[in-house]
This record gives sequence, C-alpha cells and structure tokens, in this order.
Amino acid sequence: MARARRVEVYARVHGAKGKLLQVKRTRTLVVLACVAPLGIVGTSAHADTSSVPTTTTSLAPAYVAPLTGLPDPRHLTKNRAALTVKIDNTPAAMPQAGVQDADVVYEEIVEGGITRLAAIFDSRLPTVVGPVRSVRRTDREIVFPIGGIFAFSGGAEYAVRSIKTAPVVLFDQSNSGAAMYRDLKRYSPHNLFANAVLLERAKAKPRPTPPLFSYLTPGDHPLGPKVRSFVVGFNAGFAASYAWNAKTASWDRSLFGHLDVTTNGTVISPKNVLVMSVNYVGGVGVIDSYAQMVGSGSLELFTGGHLERGTWFRHHLGQATTFLTTRGYRLRLTPGSTWVELLDTSEHVTVTTRP
Repeated sequence: MARARRVEVYARVHGAKGKLLQVKRTRTLVVLACVAPLGIVGTSAHADTSSVPTTTTSLAPAYVAPLTGLPDPRHLTKNRAALTVKIDNTPAAMPQAGVQDADVVYEEIVEGGITRLAAIFDSRLPTVVGPVRSVRRTDREIVFPIGGIFAFSGGAEYAVRSIKTAPVVLFDQSNSGAAMYRDLKRYSPHNLFANAVLLERAKAKPRPTPPLFSYLTPGDHPLGPKVRSFVVGFNAGFAASYAWNAKTASWDRSLFGHLDVTTNGTVISPKNVLVMSVNYVGGVGVIDSYAQMVGSGSLELFTGGHLERGTWFRHHLGQATTFLTTRGYRLRLTPGSTWVELLDTSEHVTVTTRP
C-alpha cells in the first residue's frame, strides 16, 4: 500500500485568485479541480488525467421526451404511456384534427393503395384527434416495440386479431365511453373523433415509452445534399409532398395538391421525414397485406434541410428499428416531430435539390 502523502492542487475559477487545496491520499489519489459557480466539479484543463482516477460531479442532464428528443422539464412523458391513434387520410377526412401534436406519425398503405396514419402522441395530448379509423395488419408492426395505448374505430377480424397480439391496451368506440364521439357536422365513417387526454387517463399499467430514434446534439449538423422539396411517391393519388421551410426549419407537407392543414389552421410541418423502403407482404393495396418491418432495407432521411441516405434493420417485433448511415454510423435526427413514410420497394422518392 502506498504511504499517505499530501497532494497540492491549485484551482482557479474565472480569473479569481487561486487557492491552495490540500487533499490527503490513503489508497487512491483524488484530484479536486476547478469549482464553478454552479457547483460543478471537474478535472483541471491542464491536469494529466491519463493515469489518475478523478472524482467528477456534474449537473444532471435535462430530461428529454423519448419520441422527440426535446426537453421535457416537467417530466410529463416519464410515466406516460404512448397513445397511438389510427387516423383517416382520405380527402373526405380533411381537415384532420390533432395530428400536428403527434410526436411521431407513420403513414402506411392500406387497401386500394390509399394511405392511413398511425399517429403517436406522448409529449402532447390534444382533446380532439381524428377522424379515427380502423386497424390494419401493419399497425402491429408499428406499435409492438412501443406499447402503450392503441385507439381505433374497429376493424376486420384478421386485423383485430393481429393487434391483440401486441403489448398495447386497446380502445375502440365500443369501450372508450366519452373518449370517443361522433361529430354530427361530418358524415360517417369520417366523423369519429377521440379525446387523447381521456384515453390516456383510462390506461392500465402504462409501459414506459422507449426511444425510437437518435438525435443530433447542439453544434452537430446534418450531412448530405441540400433539399428544396421532395415527393414520397405513394400511388393511387396519395403521393405526399414536402417543401423545406427555412423559417421554421421543418418540412411543410402537402397532400392532394395543397398544404396539409389541420382543423386549427396549423400546417403539418415535421422536423424530420424518414422514408423506409419496405415490402408489403401480400401485395401493395391488397386488403390484408402489411408492411414487413422486421428485416432490413434502404431509407432516406430528410432533416435540417438535407438528405441523408442509409439503411434500416430490425431483428424481431419487440425490437425498435435501428437506422444507420451508408457508412454504418447511427443515423441522427433533428430533435422534434418525425413522420415515417412506409413506402413500398416498388415506389420511389423524387428529390429537388437546392444550392
């Protein structure tokens, strides 16, 4: 055992007069360094720490929402179950309500080649969401690693049987009470709406929401070419367009030839659009087909005004998808909302770049 000896360490804080600190060593050497005004203790900028154990105390990092990477100072998402709501995406359903508050939205192909949304709410819970529509087989692939609550209007037997195998609490118009209601100003089946706050309160033993993505840190910037706009080429007239909005640093979405605006006048404009190339088992637009989200494929990430290509893979249903750059690094998104486009391998994205 090394003999006890006195170690002298000088600390200087913001130009203040250095003070001699005396620390006794018995078994290990402990070095105290600059004590900042906020009480942070770290190693000296000039100390050789290659072989010297140090004791460091730092402020705890701010809690962030798992599905956006944004600060959640009130820890609202810490013990909240994610709520996924199936939402109609046809012209008769426009304008939609509450979609602007979703942390993550998946756009999937259903029968006839039309698209439908699976909107996931965690950071914010709007009181009006909809129109709510029926479950599809793809929804199990989406929510299995997320858990929480799944709200829908009903569905075919094969689709309901499928979603029942996922680790989610199910709510439809038969068991949701006042949390779902019909808007008599619209016509059925495009008039069922949900109150996300009531649905979340009715949960049973929420499963903590796991993160789905990795995010850029302050000072980091996306790579790849600069993009002015792009079109996600869903067939059957459901191609979705996005244009870079430099003022909001997000992607303004258009559908059916005009801006996608919700009932409260908000233009849907996510920070990220992630296009996954997937295989629809059974055929695109076939009534009981589904997006095969276990496996691997190519992807295109639109974030921060740039395009970055990469790959995705997922080994089993319970695992969140891993997203990588073409060089094999973890793909990082801009903190904020994300739309995930489940595009069939036969469909394509058209990109317009900018200087």
